[in-house]
Amino acid sequence: MPGIDCGGRWLDLGRPRVMGILNVTPDSFSDGGRWADPGRACERAWQMVEEGADLVDVGGESTRPGAAPVDAEEELRRVEPVVRRLAAELPVPVSVDTSKPEVMLRCAEAGAGLINDVRALREPGALEAAAATGLPVCLMHMKGEPRTMQRDPRYDDVVAEVRGFLLARAAACEAAGMDRGRILLDPGFGFGKTLAHNLTLLRRLDRIVAAGYPVLVGISRKSMIGAILGERPVEGRLHGSVAAAVIAAWLGARIVRVHDVAATVDALAVCAALQGATEEEG
Repeated sequence: MPGIDCGGRWLDLGRPRVMGILNVTPDSFSDGGRWADPGRACERAWQMVEEGADLVDVGGESTRPGAAPVDAEEELRRVEPVVRRLAAELPVPVSVDTSKPEVMLRCAEAGAGLINDVRALREPGALEAAAATGLPVCLMHMKGEPRTMQRDPRYDDVVAEVRGFLLARAAACEAAGMDRGRILLDPGFGFGKTLAHNLTLLRRLDRIVAAGYPVLVGISRKSMIGAILGERPVEGRLHGSVAAAVIAAWLGARIVRVHDVAATVDALAVCAALQGATEEEG
């Protein structure tokens, strides 16, 4: 059965899985500051697991448009104690959302089971650090940097360019000694893309899936959902986010990264049941 070994914890990808978002930052676009306290962060992680999360993604640096960078020392101060505690307590894998090699290595030592990097291991030393941990990695496409990525992003063919970038990064990982079975791809919805780009990527997600790597999708509460719903604020994007997660899963995504775990878990259960019934009929 398809899956990945997350630091000794097997994550079955035979059906779509839910990754709960845990931002231990003061400035994330959706829930900045709510879970900055380690105690509250761990309570939130347990709540997501009880709601059905299959893994929890801990991030200590906001990557929203315009976000300021955070140095490795501050990021480690935020994430390492949370990762260490959750890895020891939770019954599901804990991933760390980081681009910094120091954070990857320290969090791997603390028990993280997956590295989720919005920069696809392009920071100096990141590729080597990730390879040294032996953990699976998620490589995401981002055009530009968080501060500038939404300033008039342009593509000739957004699907072809994103797919090509991701396959090139996967090849770099394999050349560095990583097993193909440890690599996941994320097309990076909202990272240097207009609404039209995002919609095209979602509609043609099958082309990313066809590359043969498990695909992770993160659309939850993003501005593309707000734009579709008439500039709806973040707190009003639940239903649109769940719809996008279901569409992504139907088109082949194996992991959806979300804020609203319980609603997404229920919706994906229906999606998985229908996919199973369709396969049996076929």
